[in-house]
Amino acid sequence: MYSEEKGRRLGVCGWVKNTSKGTVVGQVQGPPDLVNEMKIWLSKEGSPGCHISRAVFSNERDIPKLEIKGFGTRY
Repeated sequence: MYSEEKGRRLGVCGWVKNTSKGTVVGQVQGPPDLVNEMKIWLSKEGSPGCHISRAVFSNERDIPKLEIKGFGTRY
């Protein structure tokens, strides 16, 4: 819920999902500066009460247009 709110406030598109291993996966799309701001938030702050030991971002690429609308949580 907190990641969803942060993504919407920043104006990025994408999704996040908690895994059964206690990790979070997701996808973020938008202007590079806003995507970077979301990555910093995810790696340093995150949801209240969470413990972030490390953050790994992979499969980064430029896209010609957004492939996702809005920002949500997947279950």
